[in-house]
Amino acid sequence: MKRIPTNIITGFLGAGKTTSILSLLARKPENEKWAILINEFGNVGVDGAMLDQQGAIVKEVPGGCMCCVAGLPMSVGINALLAQKPDRLLLEPTGLGHPKEIIAKMTSEAYSQYVDLKATITLVDPRHFSDTLYTENQNFQDQIELADVVVANKVDQCVDYDIFAFETYVEQLEPKKALIGQVEQGKLELDWLDIERSGRHAKHSHHHHHHGEEQATPLPGFELAPGQQFVRKENSGQGYHSCGWFFDAELNFDFSKLFTLFSNLSAERVKAVVNTERGCFAFNVVNRVVTVNELTLEGFESRIEVIDKDRLPYDELESILSTIAGVQTDK
Repeated sequence: MKRIPTNIITGFLGAGKTTSILSLLARKPENEKWAILINEFGNVGVDGAMLDQQGAIVKEVPGGCMCCVAGLPMSVGINALLAQKPDRLLLEPTGLGHPKEIIAKMTSEAYSQYVDLKATITLVDPRHFSDTLYTENQNFQDQIELADVVVANKVDQCVDYDIFAFETYVEQLEPKKALIGQVEQGKLELDWLDIERSGRHAKHSHHHHHHGEEQATPLPGFELAPGQQFVRKENSGQGYHSCGWFFDAELNFDFSKLFTLFSNLSAERVKAVVNTERGCFAFNVVNRVVTVNELTLEGFESRIEVIDKDRLPYDELESILSTIAGVQTDK
């Protein structure tokens, strides 16, 4: 039987994985059907919501590193996607994840006859190579080491030294990468997906310490209970905290107030797909830089995810979000 070309697209928080997949989907051959397995550190599935409107078949493994829950949730998701007989399968692990166990699973006897695992592509932000918080992080190092293709994203936002630091770091790696690329706005070349994988293995063993991830199973429907205006979900692990919210589809956020709030949040990462008085929008925030894209979703529960190394004042943030969304409170 035909083996399905498959790629793992990985990278640390804010590297631009979802943006890159969106760009690939926009340029894929019209006659092809693509499937995507999304893994998010949080529990509200923001990335999956953005990809779902692009015509791809999307399954989600929320609530932590996919390789740490690589038993039933990951298998169920992959099996459901393979049953759709896609022309290509993309796997997007959480930015705090390690791809080694995912590679092992996809090349195991259980999947090797169905999946043709191609190059693992790791996206990086060149500005991170001057920050020891990233360069000394084991996941950051292993994501690059395991990659067949390493791509510097957001080069239009970098100074010359950022590019120099990236090139110096990557070019000294052994074995050499199949390709080292530089792109803006996540615009990966389609033919990079067909590069063969090298079969390299990480030198470091995989040690993740997650709290409560034994509960990490796909969340069916993500539906609020009748009469419930919003719900909050939290997760923590690997020194990071995540707090996310679902808001009722009937609620419309004030666009300007939400943009201002996101611009002033000190969180390392904020992602959101929300209904506003102007329509539905995706917000992507990295270090207080806000990017906004209009979506065509309708009747959709708004989703907001905040990730940072420190626990933020979530109660206060929830109160502000509720006010901006026009949540009715009992007096």
